[in-house]
Amino acid sequence: MASWDMTATGTLHRTPIHPWRWIGWLLLSQALVALAWWWLGWKAGLPLLLASHALFVVPVFLPNSRFYAPVLSRLPGPAVWLTIDDGPSDDTLAILDLLDRYDARATFFMVGGRAAARPDLVREVLRRGHGLGNHSQSHPQAWFWRLGPRRMADEIGHCQQALSAIAGTPPRWYRSVVGMTNPFVAAALRRHGLARVGWSARGFDGVDCQPDAVVARIARDLAPGAIVLLHEGAAHGHNPAIIESVLRQLQARGLPARLPPETA
Repeated sequence: MASWDMTATGTLHRTPIHPWRWIGWLLLSQALVALAWWWLGWKAGLPLLLASHALFVVPVFLPNSRFYAPVLSRLPGPAVWLTIDDGPSDDTLAILDLLDRYDARATFFMVGGRAAARPDLVREVLRRGHGLGNHSQSHPQAWFWRLGPRRMADEIGHCQQALSAIAGTPPRWYRSVVGMTNPFVAAALRRHGLARVGWSARGFDGVDCQPDAVVARIARDLAPGAIVLLHEGAAHGHNPAIIESVLRQLQARGLPARLPPETA
């Protein structure tokens, strides 16, 4: 069984240390814009104002951006980390059987409300040796990026409570909804001791898709240390078949799917 090599990083689990650091950068940037506007006029000040706003908005939509919070997007060592979002679902048991068949381990990033409704599936995931991660309480996909501090804290905190109550121990990993991370995520992660996880291989299997195209997109990025983003329970019904094809790709390439030490 392959294991992760910790010598390259020392620790993989990094929670935000200064979750409000961005406020200082925001104030400084706007002061510099105001100074430029006063000194050089609007022709210089307006483009700088727009650029300064983009600096703080664009990272919200970049899943592996470290602007607002640390994020793991790759890992050291020979193994691959399979991560499965959006469960538990009607697909969960079938996916667990596939993982058993291929001697693979995965972390299931679960939605708190769905987990509370199907606690037996959460316990079965853990019983079979897989990991558990926080993926928000209600998965507000359309507007997660614009949640304020109180609502963001509720989404992360309530999911943490729901999963902890079922599992007996709190999750240590977190994935943002659709990978979006706004200025208020880091404070909640620090409060609950959560580390944010991104990805290095994805196939867009959470939306309507063609399984072959999804697997091809994932396969081109499969390599030692890859973090693979997968989903369960999508309306198109292809998630188990996609996961099986990815497992076959890993087997053919001699890449084991294992949990990092913090969840093993």
